[in-house]
Amino acid sequence: MSAERAARTAAWFHCFSGIAGDMALGALIAAGADVDEVRRLLGRLSLPGWDLEVDDTLRGGIACTRVTVRDDEGGAVVRTYAHIVGLIGAAALPTRVAERALAVFARLAEVESALHRRALDQVHFHEVGGHDAIVDIVGTAAALEVLGVDDVSASAVATGTGMVRSAHGLLPNPAPATVKLLEGVPTYGRDVRLELATPTGAALLRALATSFGPLPAMTVTATGFGAGAGELDDLPNCTQVVVGQTVASEVGPGQPALVFETNLDDVSGEQVGHALGAALGAGALDAWVSPVVMKKGRPGHVLHVLADPARAQEVRQTLEHTTGTFGVRATTVERWPLARALGQVELEGLVVRMKVQGRRAKPEFDDVAAVAAATGLPLHEVASRAEEAWRRHAAGAAERTLADVPTDPGPAR
Repeated sequence: MSAERAARTAAWFHCFSGIAGDMALGALIAAGADVDEVRRLLGRLSLPGWDLEVDDTLRGGIACTRVTVRDDEGGAVVRTYAHIVGLIGAAALPTRVAERALAVFARLAEVESALHRRALDQVHFHEVGGHDAIVDIVGTAAALEVLGVDDVSASAVATGTGMVRSAHGLLPNPAPATVKLLEGVPTYGRDVRLELATPTGAALLRALATSFGPLPAMTVTATGFGAGAGELDDLPNCTQVVVGQTVASEVGPGQPALVFETNLDDVSGEQVGHALGAALGAGALDAWVSPVVMKKGRPGHVLHVLADPARAQEVRQTLEHTTGTFGVRATTVERWPLARALGQVELEGLVVRMKVQGRRAKPEFDDVAAVAAATGLPLHEVASRAEEAWRRHAAGAAERTLADVPTDPGPAR
């Protein structure tokens, strides 16, 4: 199997009830990560005085795994970011485990630095510097490695409301560090007075997840639920992970593009045509219109515009200005345009430009229309003559190329 077709193992976290470090680790163990192997990797840390308890439990009637870190620190130890980097660096962990764990602590350190206006080397971790947070983060990285996970993604993340208690006193829920870590991540709030998403859970997603959204395409091989502390009245207090195999695309990565769309039911056909032309004039790659039946049976149109992301703002503003629409939506797509060239032929003394791709050549409609208007010939006749003229031109060019190739004189005698 080629590298382009190599299967990859993916893990998708479903954060319908938020996510915390212990919930992520519990979910991965429930999905099949061997707990003894996870403990063995954690044992490489120079971090004495802890134990990882793993128990089966229920949350909202769902079978879950609950992990709890027992330690003899008493919650009094405050570690610096540099201390933790040294701790992980000296542990001789597998490369990907160390890199993932360090990436999570780097995100935490950046947020702590910004929130408390301290330099990175002066950042002190309180809750996230304790035995439990270190074991949760390094343990999650270890469990991902035990499962052979290559890619991590997640759903939108649920957060709670109210207040939470921290080393700095009472803080709004979600905590400021959690909110900062979730910047750019799809998030929504639930009316639950519990810290559903913790800084540790948010940091795991921010550092490790490469995409957010619904369950990605995969062949599911395992799933598991990691339990939070205690039951909730109307919500299973757990995080789900789904593990499976994905296959890379045979066609390879394409060019990114955006498809803008807007529904129109109060404009004339002339206005739709004007908007289409204006979008192309603003740099759109293509534009087209679909007739639709809208609410209350009203006839309408959907204007679709394909655009390069670099021209997104200009194209969107052009659509808004020319249609008067109340909103434009966009979908990210990939495109694989075939290489093409421009040529030309002459008909009745007039130039007709040709789009050429491989053996196919297509005349530009505006030029065909100009020749038809000048000669009185039907459009289809002009187009046919232009294509035939191009075929003769291409055949002549091929003959000239062959004529330039020297004849093989044969072997010397």
